[in-house]
Amino acid sequence: MARSLHVRLDQAAESALDVVRAEGLNDSEAVRTALREAAARRRARSALQAEAARLSDDAQDRAEMESVRNHMAELAPEHQE
Repeated sequence: MARSLHVRLDQAAESALDVVRAEGLNDSEAVRTALREAAARRRARSALQAEAARLSDDAQDRAEMESVRNHMAELAPEHQE
């Protein structure tokens, strides 16, 4: 069963709704689209945070990154001031 939701929009939310509605969507379609897009961004952000945490806990990966940094430092030209 579809859930009905009633909201009061502030000016920023009203402007955001106008942006989404500019694609030819009605209010309901625009809100559903915006919610799906926001949820997808949050899932992606959570996945990136989890990956970063996993990598920061990976001693082998940290050692490899240190090795690459050292190699890049060896290849970099001397900085002259």
